[in-house]
Amino acid sequence: MKAAVVTTFGGPEVLHIAEIPTPHVGPGQVRVKVRAAGVMPFDTGLRAGRFPPAMTPGFPERPAVPGNEFAGVVDEIGEGVTGLAPGAEVLGFATTGAYAEFIVVPADQLARKPADMPWEIAAALSGNGQGAHMALSQLAVGPGDTVLINAAAGGLGTIAVQLAKARGAATVIGTASERNHDYLRSLGAVPVTYGPGLVDRVRAIAPDGVDAALDAADPEALRDSVELTKDRSRVLTMVSDEAARELGLREWSGARSGERLAELADLWTKGVFALHIRGTYALADAADAHREVETGHGRGKVVIAVDLP
Repeated sequence: MKAAVVTTFGGPEVLHIAEIPTPHVGPGQVRVKVRAAGVMPFDTGLRAGRFPPAMTPGFPERPAVPGNEFAGVVDEIGEGVTGLAPGAEVLGFATTGAYAEFIVVPADQLARKPADMPWEIAAALSGNGQGAHMALSQLAVGPGDTVLINAAAGGLGTIAVQLAKARGAATVIGTASERNHDYLRSLGAVPVTYGPGLVDRVRAIAPDGVDAALDAADPEALRDSVELTKDRSRVLTMVSDEAARELGLREWSGARSGERLAELADLWTKGVFALHIRGTYALADAADAHREVETGHGRGKVVIAVDLP
C-alpha cells in the first residue's frame, strides 16, 4: 500500500510517499480503508524526532507512518469483533499509521461516522475533539464559569471554545492573532490578542480573573494563565509540559476512547459545535500539510485526503 513515511527525522521535506506492506487484522482488530487523515502537532513532532524511540519501533529500518486520527470504510474484521461489518463508515484514532491507504486498530478505537458528516470533518475530529473534551472535563468547566483558552482559533481551541459554551460557561475568552478575532466571535468567544500584555488585556474583560484556563499555545501563555486563574488547580496545558512541572501544575490526563468519539460525533450532529477545515492536501503533499500546521497561526484543522470520493 502507499503511505506517507519518515525514514529519517527532520523537517517536512523528509515526509515522502513509499510502498509498505498492507496490514492485516488480528483478534479484536479492524482494518479501515482510509479516506482521510487529520494532521496534528503530534504528527509533526513524530516526524521531527521529538518523541521517545518507543513511538517509532524498528525505526529507521521500519519506516514511521505519522497520523493518529482518520476516517474511512471498514474492509476487514478480526475474530471477536462485533457491531461492525465491512462497508461500515467509521472515524477513529491510533498513535501512528493514518497517513496510509489502510490502517489496523482495535475495534474500540472506532466510532460510526454520521451519514451527514463530511469525510474531512470525520478525519479531523478525534485528536483535538477528544483532547478538548477531556481537558474541559478535567478542569470541571461548568455553568457560570469564565474560561480562558489560549490558541483558541486552532484545531483544539476551536472545539474547546464551543464545548465550554455548551457546558454553560458564562464567558469564554480566546487568545488568537487579530485576523482570527471575528472567527472567535462567531464561535461565541471574546477574542484577545496573544503575546506580551495578555494579562492586562484579559483583566480588562474579567477584572477578577478567570475560573479556569486551558493552554494550547506556549509556556508564556501558560504562565499568564496561572497569574489570571483564581485556583491554579484549574489550569491545564496541552503543549507545555516542562513549564507545567516548573509551575507545579497538575498534568493533563485522560484517554481517548471509541465511546468518547461517538459522543463527540453525536454532539456534532446536534449542532453543538462545528469544526473548520482550513486546508486539505493530497497524500503526496503531506509535507505541505505539515508546513501548514507548523505555521502555528491558522484556524481550524488541516486534513490529508488519502482516498476521498
